[in-house]
Amino acid sequence: MEMVMTLLLIIVLLNAIMVVRTKHLLAACIIFMAQSLVMVLIWILLQSPDLAITEAAVGAGVSSLLFFLALKKIQAIDQGKENSAHEK
Repeated sequence: MEMVMTLLLIIVLLNAIMVVRTKHLLAACIIFMAQSLVMVLIWILLQSPDLAITEAAVGAGVSSLLFFLALKKIQAIDQGKENSAHEK
């Protein structure tokens, strides 16, 4: 079990580095969601099911949804600027 925990912690560390290094916002949101899901597994291994449920609901659920909605709004604004530039 210690080996599994070490592997999961390495995955969390790699996910954190990849979120910072990626240039695509959508990929960063997906990596962030994957990190939350790995944290759920860590909380389960630490025998904290209440924290695992909270992490799944807030970390992977609500936060990711808000990030995706924000990305949609940003892309809508960028597309609007491109359309107005083409009209001139």
